[in-house]
Amino acid sequence: MIKSFIEVNEESHFPIQNLPYGIFRTKSNEKSRVGVAIGEYVLDLSVLDDHGFFDETLIKNERVFHEGSLNKFMSLGKETWSKVRQIIQHLLREDVPTLRDHKTLRNEALHHQSEIELLLPVEIGDYTDFYASKEHATNVGIMFRGKENALMPNWTHIPVGYHGRSSSIVLSGTDIYRPQGQTKSPTADKPEFGPCRQLDFELEMGCFIGPGNEHGNPILVENAEDHIFGLVLVNDWSARDIQSWEYQPLGPFLAKNFATSISPWVVPLEALEPFRIAGPQQDPEPLPYLQSATPASYDINLEVSLKGKNMSQPQTIAKSNYRHLYWSMAQQIAHHTITGCNLNPGDLLASGTISGPEKESRGSLLELAWRGKEPIEFVNGETRVWLEDEDELIITGWCQGENYRIGFGEVTGRILPARNLNIKAKEALFNGNN
Repeated sequence: MIKSFIEVNEESHFPIQNLPYGIFRTKSNEKSRVGVAIGEYVLDLSVLDDHGFFDETLIKNERVFHEGSLNKFMSLGKETWSKVRQIIQHLLREDVPTLRDHKTLRNEALHHQSEIELLLPVEIGDYTDFYASKEHATNVGIMFRGKENALMPNWTHIPVGYHGRSSSIVLSGTDIYRPQGQTKSPTADKPEFGPCRQLDFELEMGCFIGPGNEHGNPILVENAEDHIFGLVLVNDWSARDIQSWEYQPLGPFLAKNFATSISPWVVPLEALEPFRIAGPQQDPEPLPYLQSATPASYDINLEVSLKGKNMSQPQTIAKSNYRHLYWSMAQQIAHHTITGCNLNPGDLLASGTISGPEKESRGSLLELAWRGKEPIEFVNGETRVWLEDEDELIITGWCQGENYRIGFGEVTGRILPARNLNIKAKEALFNGNN
């Protein structure tokens, strides 16, 4: 197993086998640029570029690592990504003196992560959220339609998805204001306006598209992974009570458009290759355009923790795994583009809630607390059925190798109270004028 000259703890998410990409800046240099995480440090690729280390790759004179997003680099394709990764990995090896013994270059190119600010890594053009976990779809179906009609007739034939809102995708650590909107209880005669009472998280992962496809030219399932640059953790916050009133007949809208949080480091698909596994058996057999003989899932451990304002530390509430997803990323891409829909560099495709067969592996409060009937108990005596104000939600994920991890870091978010919109004052004014 290769090692870096930079000391990396075996439980660190960022060994030399990972090398995820991100966008950062420092106090001494506020220009946003591309970096790679290695242990507790960030390697500044713009510095390496200035010193000519990438001149032999296809990105010569492109200066993609001086950009404030990964989009330009992602657009260059798999061959370039692989060459760049090889160069970086070589420079960081413990037995290669080029960077290790060059003190001036090392001081210029390496920054401790405590001294940098991470930024949204990608300019996200379009965002699609899938519904790819059979266990999650089954659980939700049982709650709302009963066991006999848990899965809709199309679910095992197509990767179900919807188009989300890219403008409200935010970086991990961004506070989330409790959304407001219309809700209607089953016993009420009419809807009311107010803060969401059933605020939830959704444990997801997302892939970023590199090279896209021409409009009208679908991506074949066997070529789909060539278009995937890398993966991030995703928390697709959800307002369940708003959604239950608005979703018929066109599906999620305000219940999903207020915020989606992603982790800052994009893990290259190549780094996950040692953890490739087969996904669940698909029955019935998909139609030919969705069939692939290549194992297309990954063994990625996922954990969710919650910390309330009166809790001294976070408590784990869910443990799942990416391997539970029924529909693969390749199948999602093939289905997404089969009409000729064109994907573009920087598009984000999220998996949908990832739930497993056990109760602890359910990827949302809706399932964990079973629509409010089975409250989650915490060590300090508190319970939860939905997220409360000041709750902080932490999602993490990693692949476990022998004496190393390929990790994604964390995606976190804290719930703030709903903003004061003075709706009652407006209502009084309106009624007074009428």
